[in-house]
Amino acid sequence: METLAFIPSPSAGEIHLGPLPLRGYALCIILGVFVAVWLGGRRWVARGGQAGTVADIAVWAVPFGLVGGRLYHVITDYQLYFGEGRNPVDAVRIWDGGLGIWGAIALGALGAWIGCRRRGIALPAYADAVAPGIVLAQALGRWGNWFNQELYGRPTDLPWALKIDPEHRPVDTPDLATYHPTFLYESLWCVGVALLVIWADRRFRLGHGRAFALYVAGYTVGRFWIEYMRVDDAHHVLGMRLNNWTAIVVFLLAVVYIVVSAKKRPGREEIVEPEAEAEPEPGTDTGGPDSADADAAPEGSSAEGSSSAKEPSEDGPGRGKPSGGKPAGDGGGDGPAGAESVAKGPEPRRKAVDGPAS
Repeated sequence: METLAFIPSPSAGEIHLGPLPLRGYALCIILGVFVAVWLGGRRWVARGGQAGTVADIAVWAVPFGLVGGRLYHVITDYQLYFGEGRNPVDAVRIWDGGLGIWGAIALGALGAWIGCRRRGIALPAYADAVAPGIVLAQALGRWGNWFNQELYGRPTDLPWALKIDPEHRPVDTPDLATYHPTFLYESLWCVGVALLVIWADRRFRLGHGRAFALYVAGYTVGRFWIEYMRVDDAHHVLGMRLNNWTAIVVFLLAVVYIVVSAKKRPGREEIVEPEAEAEPEPGTDTGGPDSADADAAPEGSSAEGSSSAKEPSEDGPGRGKPSGGKPAGDGGGDGPAGAESVAKGPEPRRKAVDGPAS
């Protein structure tokens, strides 16, 4: 089969940064994580959360997700790692490829739940914020399959066919060089799902986990038809690949969640992170003890003036009322010194000592 044009595969699965070799698959995963955290952080702050919260929770979610993705892959493709002629140690060589998205979502959600619990945040609100970033991370991660020349589709002579080197071709089609680039199909589909979630979230103000559920539903639709095109070994149940059955079940669960959640909790959360809501803005009254004392003082007076008004009754006879019963100022008596003290004293102090004006 000859094609007029095709997508070339990389000559090596590694990128050399000076003396340091970096696996292309690992690079795609790392870039995906950074994009997910960056976009998720921006969306979280826009919803009223604190900057840095998404990254803090990602410290839990990302390792859990990687472990979950690898476990799902090893369990569903155990024949690649266990049995005659196989090396079980290869099961931990994640940099060689092999992550199952279903396991990554399941265990990654567990890690995110732990991180959210530690921050006092509801998991659905967090999931809504990071949903578009996660599916964009998947779009980048799929390019790791291109570096590894794996998980491609059926043979084709289309202009955008992917050329596969002989050592990476299926054993039953060793002479066919070009195949459907399913990695590219899924990558583009994931970008479309991310745009859909962002648009729907702005248009309908999705909340309480519905943006995340929309991402899951949208992704599973694409994964279903792309899975049919792949030629890699897979377990079949009732004539259909296991991942197709998983996509159907997860899609139905996501749709049910959207419908039920919209009825029980319509709209979006008003507060996504209580700590962020409680933080005062710079220059605002914090309601502390000083402000409480000021509020308790008489109109036109200060807390300091109120405490000063008590001084005449505590300083002895020289500062009390004169024998004539006339109220005296702070200086005491009717002489010039007393008059000067009254003239210079603040209005709140005079009111507190002299009593109300008639």
